[in-house]
Amino acid sequence: MRLWSIHPTQLDRIGLVAGWREALLAQQVLSGNTRGYRHHPQLARFNASPDPLGSVAAFLLELAREADRRGYRFDRTRIRYDAAGLASIPVTEGQLGYEWTLLLAKLDGRDPDVAARLREQSPSAHPLFVVVPGPVEPWEVVPGVRR
Repeated sequence: MRLWSIHPTQLDRIGLVAGWREALLAQQVLSGNTRGYRHHPQLARFNASPDPLGSVAAFLLELAREADRRGYRFDRTRIRYDAAGLASIPVTEGQLGYEWTLLLAKLDGRDPDVAARLREQSPSAHPLFVVVPGPVEPWEVVPGVRR
């Protein structure tokens, strides 16, 4: 499961669609409608928010807005919770930078032109998140790093 902290405008088609699917799965998990993934590290920040289901709904809503902008049709009826009036969730600069590096590495393999275009930009956070100073988040699984 990868719930990108990166702004949806900076995701390629595959990243946007996969993010939508993964966030729908997160919604199911946080709703208690599945036995798997309940302790997945990517869900920690949503679980820590005052309204985990509303936070996932806000996350999904932004993905749907970007899909609309690109002419895709994401089924908004699958967003089951109200996202109105939610507080932002903090994400560290280190986490955003780690995800940016991870995204660029994935794009080098599947769409080098998009990777090259993104290398000319700086990462922006998904609108649900507010960037704060700090290292990679403690819930992130970084290969080769034991926590």
